[in-house]
Amino acid sequence: MTEPVIHSEPYVRSIDPPFRDWLNPLDSRRMGKILKRALVTAMKAMKDAGISQPDAIITGTGLGCIENTEIFLDQLCREGEEMLKPTCFMQSTHNTISSLISINGQCHGYNSTFSHKSISFDSALLDAFMQLRLGDIRHALVTGNDEMTPSYYDILQRIGYVGQPGQVPAGEASAAVMLTAGKEDALCEMEDIKIFRHIDSIQDVSNDMDAILLGVNGVSDNDSKYMEIVSRLPSVPLLQYKHLFGECYTSSALGVYAAAHLIAQGQIPEFMYLSQGNGNLTNVKRLLMINHSDGKDFSLITLRKTD
Repeated sequence: MTEPVIHSEPYVRSIDPPFRDWLNPLDSRRMGKILKRALVTAMKAMKDAGISQPDAIITGTGLGCIENTEIFLDQLCREGEEMLKPTCFMQSTHNTISSLISINGQCHGYNSTFSHKSISFDSALLDAFMQLRLGDIRHALVTGNDEMTPSYYDILQRIGYVGQPGQVPAGEASAAVMLTAGKEDALCEMEDIKIFRHIDSIQDVSNDMDAILLGVNGVSDNDSKYMEIVSRLPSVPLLQYKHLFGECYTSSALGVYAAAHLIAQGQIPEFMYLSQGNGNLTNVKRLLMINHSDGKDFSLITLRKTD
């Protein structure tokens, strides 16, 4: 968020942290990359928040542990059903990620996984938000995790999801946020989140926003949906994030990460602007993030500066 690396190639895999600094090597060697990433980002979020055992752990993932799934199916095709290794099968399901975080932190509370394509993380965030508002929990760790293997990149390219001319690179995501009922030391406040099935249902968007963060990716079918929504609103600066993080099913998790840090630092760096509207922002207090999945499911997430 201070010195971004802009990629021009169509497909980029994540740069992993030194897992040895966080994980036991004996345990780590049995995990796929997505599980290592998810566990380390969750551990870092819990450490930064000072909460070791959240009341709920909720994950959004579009593809789950797709690399382990591919390894298991490849072994099945090559070797039949008699010599299969069980580890890849055990770690190939979508809910493995939340389960691993829970087991590692000895968290015995609410544990759930949402897999709804590009609003997977948004759905997980909505679940946590509602439970916090109802008073059922006080802390929720919400994570978004996806990986992009070469073979799955080829599949998604063929259906037009990634790898299109002018599109941002296909990427991977691993992000974790800690939601709490209190506001002590919080980056920002999550004021509201709504998910709509159809774009015509979006009627009550607040006009009192300093900026709007959009998931534009350079593909006209995707970007036109965002422009249709913002055309109903007063002129405010429009921001983007996928040119930094790439496109994947849970890239919105990185969008929320970016939005929270923009509010915390109070200003927008030049590389985040899509359209500056009335000029540069030096005092960001309220920000709206809009996301959609295939032009059918729309999420509106409102973040604001804590009082």
